Amino acid sequence: MRTLELGPVKRVAGTIRLPGSKSISNRALLLAALARGDTRLVGLLEADDTRVMREALARLAVRCEPDGDALRVHGAGGVPSVREATLFLGNAGTAFRPLTAVLALTGGEYRLSGVARMHERPIGDLVDALRQLGARIDYLGAEGFPPLAIHPGAPAARRADAPVTVRGDVSSQFLTALLMALPMRAAPSVVEVAGELISKPYVEITLKLMARFGIQVQRDDWRAFRVPAGPYRSPGVLHVEGDASSASYFLAAGAIAGGPVRVEGVGRDSIQGDLAFIEVLEKMGAEVTAGPDWVEVRGQAPLAPFDLDLNHIPDAAMTAAVAALFARGPSTLRNIASWRVKETDRIAAMATELRKFGAQVDERPDGLRITPPDRLRPATVDTYDDHRMAMSLALATLGGVAVRVNDPDCVAKTFPGYFDALASIVAPA
Repeated sequence: MRTLELGPVKRVAGTIRLPGSKSISNRALLLAALARGDTRLVGLLEADDTRVMREALARLAVRCEPDGDALRVHGAGGVPSVREATLFLGNAGTAFRPLTAVLALTGGEYRLSGVARMHERPIGDLVDALRQLGARIDYLGAEGFPPLAIHPGAPAARRADAPVTVRGDVSSQFLTALLMALPMRAAPSVVEVAGELISKPYVEITLKLMARFGIQVQRDDWRAFRVPAGPYRSPGVLHVEGDASSASYFLAAGAIAGGPVRVEGVGRDSIQGDLAFIEVLEKMGAEVTAGPDWVEVRGQAPLAPFDLDLNHIPDAAMTAAVAALFARGPSTLRNIASWRVKETDRIAAMATELRKFGAQVDERPDGLRITPPDRLRPATVDTYDDHRMAMSLALATLGGVAVRVNDPDCVAKTFPGYFDALASIVAPA
């Protein structure tokens, strides 16, 4: 296992051009594959998660090819033509969940698997919803978890307008997967959400991208969704925004260690909910300015502590947890139970790693309370094969301490050049 030594940092300042959004990239790839017509995707993320999606689409005979500064996806005009395939999807939830839903409604024979951690991430609520539509899906391991076998389904014994129910309190990706797949049906569909829907901004991304491909979903608050029948139609060209979750690390750095730090590729016009992370930084006392496609932050530790419900920005909340090391009192992150079923159990992992720097951490079922030390200690951090653990914990160097990162290459999941980008804005202590 490779390690990376990061030296103490005195100050940060500079500009970062962000890679494409993972959430937008994988949704756009799948929608373009299902659409009528070709789509040029400009600014698409190049990382492990999008590679997994592209490889899966290739096995389904969807052709993707470079086209200047873009990727051209030749749409299938409906369901993929390949009706039997075995797909390995790594640990990419944004590929596994939507492909499960799409293939379950295709009428083919498929096997879907991933890495060991993906087989620990629940998918039962999505499978239950798809079975309501007549899908035939078997678990090849533990009940409620991948890997899956999908078989040609039988028509469901239900009215065409009968609602499909899906739980919303475990992962918003279950609802996203259903919404993206349902236009493949011959008739309009209704989805009802059981329980509180978490991570609503990620569902909002789904709805806005579906609209770009010609499918206007009617939303009744966050309780019910009316989905018209397809087909999807290509918008011709779609520009992928910079990744707002990735922006959070650099913006937090600007708040902690001077700045100004500017990120380009995401700004006021963003459709990504994680841009709300700038509100956390403002509450901590940072100065934030923004344009249509850029954000700039400056500030200085110690920052103000916070007590916030971060259910709407679970990925960027990882950055908030590390920023809490630089507050002048205890901070509390609430309503982030979804961390338990991510690439690792992020609540337990974050508590373990922050304690290495001398913080007192109270681990709760759905949150953390973090009391920073008077002075950070140097530490060797484990990353749990979780890209966001690696990227967020690297910010501890802003406290003037050295940090050794175990398995830094896990950032290839979404941001292969992350450590080089971070190095470009830091002044060594």
